[in-house]
Amino acid sequence: MAVTPSTMLPLGTEAPYFRLPDFNDEIHSLADFREKPLLVMFICNHCPYVRHIRSKLAEVVKEYQKKGIAAVAINSNDVANYRDDSPQNMKKVAAQYGFTFPYLFDETQEVAKVYKAACTPDFFLFDEAHRLVYRGQFDNSRPGSNVPVTGEDLSQAVDDMLTDRSISPDQKPSIGCNIKWKAGNEPDYFK
Repeated sequence: MAVTPSTMLPLGTEAPYFRLPDFNDEIHSLADFREKPLLVMFICNHCPYVRHIRSKLAEVVKEYQKKGIAAVAINSNDVANYRDDSPQNMKKVAAQYGFTFPYLFDETQEVAKVYKAACTPDFFLFDEAHRLVYRGQFDNSRPGSNVPVTGEDLSQAVDDMLTDRSISPDQKPSIGCNIKWKAGNEPDYFK
């Protein structure tokens, strides 16, 4: 299985705008999360790296939502060639894992491009001013590694942000499957 690392968007970057439908065609945008810290997650249904963490991810996000963190997941994969990632299947996965956050579909892949998302999963944590404070891995666990899934790296960043502690700029890139770009749509940062 090919492994792709996060591009590590520069810290301090302002959250790029998005306006996307969820699997029920309800529209969600960056404006819906004004003045709230926001976790933007690029995930999908079929990637073994996402499947490996998604139960714990749903649990961790739910706990932080109780503390005022907003969260949104975005699937940017080409569903014509990866049918497991279709909006219908997104709905099933969200129900199965109890997602408490919007799971959005980026059909044009433009949102993935402006975030410079590279892999699934890929995490971007923005503070209340929507400035990037963390981009990196969920934790050190990988499929087949026998390392427990804890969400330690992401959780530490969120905890530090919530308590006004300095977030370490020494952040490990997330790794996973590459975003499944439509033919000819691969962004410049991959060329």
